[in-house]
Amino acid sequence: MLSQFSLVMGFGERAVTVSQHVQLLEEFLASEVKSGNLKLQLKPASRPVLFHGHCHQKSFAAVTPAMELLKLIPNAEPKLIESSCCGMAGSFGYEAEHIEVSKQMAEANLLPAIRKAPDSWVVADGTSCRHQIADGTQKDAVHIAKILAAHL
Repeated sequence: MLSQFSLVMGFGERAVTVSQHVQLLEEFLASEVKSGNLKLQLKPASRPVLFHGHCHQKSFAAVTPAMELLKLIPNAEPKLIESSCCGMAGSFGYEAEHIEVSKQMAEANLLPAIRKAPDSWVVADGTSCRHQIADGTQKDAVHIAKILAAHL
């Protein structure tokens, strides 16, 4: 679909070629691990890991590669937070007319799951997700790159 969009918008064949090779970081790293090109020597986790998939990860089926990477951290025992959108949807949750809906969405599953595991790492790749988590739990969530780096 992105390829067709590139052509319709007049971006040309080079844009189509690029669009066919674009990956999210977690997709790239997981594929490199699977192919044997990347061997991570990760230190054991000292606490459990909770993972919230950003909407773009869910829509591009990139939650699985992220979980695969988190499982490489010894003792992490990553758990996927079963949630929908965090409620921010980019700037949606910052807009005065949407803030209550945004908070309600976050309170449906995401924030209660984090509060139930106060000693856990919280991994959320979406910037807006991390802001929502911080605002709703006073807990810092990190991007997957940061948790991997912390365990190198």
